[in-house]
Amino acid sequence: MSQETNIKKIRQPIVTVCGHVDHGKTSILDKLRQSFVQESEAGGITQKISFTLYPAEKIKSACPLIEKNKIKLDIPGFLFIDTPGHAAFTNLRKRGGSLADMAILVIDINEGIKPQTAEVIQILKHNKTPFIIALNKIDNISGWKTNMDEEMKDSIESQAGNIKNNFNEKYLTLVGSLQSHGFDADLYHKITDFTKKIALVPCSAKTGEGISELVMVLCGLSQKYLAGRLTLAKDARGVVLERKKEKDNPYLESILYDGELSKHDQIAIAKLEGEALITRIRVLEEIKPLSDKFAPKEKITAATGLRMQIVEKADILPGMPFVVFRDNKEEIDKIFRKQVTESIKTSGQGVIAKADSLGSLEALLTMLHDERIPVVKAGIGSINKTDIASAKANLKINELDAVVIGFNIEIDEEAKNLAKQTKGIKILKEKVIYKLIENLKEFRQERKKEIEKRRLMELTPLAKASILHQFVFRNTNPAIFGVKIETGKLIQGMNLLDENNEKVGKIKNMQSEKKSVNEDRRTGTCNLYARNKF
Repeated sequence: MSQETNIKKIRQPIVTVCGHVDHGKTSILDKLRQSFVQESEAGGITQKISFTLYPAEKIKSACPLIEKNKIKLDIPGFLFIDTPGHAAFTNLRKRGGSLADMAILVIDINEGIKPQTAEVIQILKHNKTPFIIALNKIDNISGWKTNMDEEMKDSIESQAGNIKNNFNEKYLTLVGSLQSHGFDADLYHKITDFTKKIALVPCSAKTGEGISELVMVLCGLSQKYLAGRLTLAKDARGVVLERKKEKDNPYLESILYDGELSKHDQIAIAKLEGEALITRIRVLEEIKPLSDKFAPKEKITAATGLRMQIVEKADILPGMPFVVFRDNKEEIDKIFRKQVTESIKTSGQGVIAKADSLGSLEALLTMLHDERIPVVKAGIGSINKTDIASAKANLKINELDAVVIGFNIEIDEEAKNLAKQTKGIKILKEKVIYKLIENLKEFRQERKKEIEKRRLMELTPLAKASILHQFVFRNTNPAIFGVKIETGKLIQGMNLLDENNEKVGKIKNMQSEKKSVNEDRRTGTCNLYARNKF
C-alpha cells in the first residue's frame, strides 16, 4: 500500500499544549508556526482556546532532525490545541475518552511544577493521555550559551561546568517531583523505552533551541504508538468548543476529531437535557494551516478545527458532542445521554457546581471527587437563581454545602439579587480550578469552625463561683450577694448548685460595676432566688 493511500486513511493526531500560566505554551507554538499570537493576547496569557493545523510537509521543513534520524512520517500532520492555563481544556472530551491523542506539558525549567502544572498532570493521568514535557526557558539559566548549530544533547554537554551542573540540578529536581506524581521521567536522548518513561525535552521558545527536538520526539512517538489508533472512520464526529458571534451571525467553533463532514450533512448535537438537536449546516469553514483564519469548504476531513453556522436557532453549550445524523435518532440520543451522564456524576447531597463547558465541568467534578467534596447539583452556564435556591435549601441539610462554586463563569442579575437577600450561603468564582478548590476548602474549614463554635455556645454552660461573704447584702429569698467567678461564665437564668450538686437557686439578674449584665466572667454581684439562707 502506498504512503499516499496511508495518509488518506490516517487522520492527524490531536495534540493539546498545556501547563501553568506564563510557562510558555503559546510561545512554543508561535515558534513552530513563526507567528506572534502571544504578543496580541492580553497580558501575554492565552484568553481563549485556539487550534493550529500543522501539515506534514511543514513539519519536515521545520524539523530537519526527522530526516536526519530517518523517522518515517506517515501521519498527515498535527492538530495542536493551545489551551488557557487552567486544566479544564486539557479535559476536552470525546466519546470513549480524551479528545487529545497526546499532550505537550510545558514546564519552566527554572520554576518546576506549580499548582496549575500539578492540576494538569492530574487530569492527564485521569484521562490516561500520553504526554511529553517541554522543559522551556533554558535560556534563562544563568550563563546558558545558546548554540543553534548543535543538537540539544550536545549543547548541554558543551556548557561550562557550573552551568551544566545548574541544569542537571534543575532537571533532576523535576524528575523527583514527577516521581511523587507517579511518573518516571528522563531526558529524551537517555530513554530506550518511551512506554515506561516520560520524555523531557529541554528547549527555549525564545531562541528556538530544542524546538526541533521537541517536534522530532512528538513525531517519533506519534508514528510508533498512535498510528494504529488514527484510522479514519466514515462518519464525522466532533466537539463544540465555543459559540461565538461575528457580525451578528452566531457560529460554532469546533473540533472534528474523526471522519469526514460535508456542508450538506445533517448533524445531531447533544444537549445537557432532553433529545439531541437535529439541524443542517448553513456555512462550513476550516482553519487554514499555520493560521488563525478560516476558509469556506464543501467537505472537511478530521482531525481539524472548524466553525459552522447551523440552520436551527439554539443555545448550544460548549463541550457538547456532535455527529452526522443518518435517521438513527434513538441510537444517537442513547449515546449522547450516556456520554453526558458519565461526565456529570452527582451525589444525594453536597455543593452546587457550575462551569463553562462539559469538559470544564467534568474536570471540576473530578477534582472535587479527589478532595472528597460531594456535589448535589452540577450544570453548565452562569450561576442562576435556581442554583441560589438549591444552596439555600442546603442550609437546612448541611451548612457546609450551602455554597455555589463557579468555574470560569459569571452570576446573572437575578441570582445576585437573591443571594443578597439570603443569609448563610456562599458564592465562589474563579477562572483557575485549583484556586477555586483551595477557596472552597478554606471556606468549608472556616464554616465548620463557626458551626462547632455555635453548637458549643448552645450547650448548657458551666461556671464555678465562690461567695464573697463580706459582700452578702441579703441572705433571705431573694438573696443578694457578691461572688468571685473562678472558671467559666455566669449567665442570667442559670441554675445554682451547691457542693453536693443540689439546686439551691437560680440567677434572676446580675450587676457588674453597678450596671445590669446578662452574663459575666468577672467578680460581681447577683440577685437570685434561693431556698436557703447564705
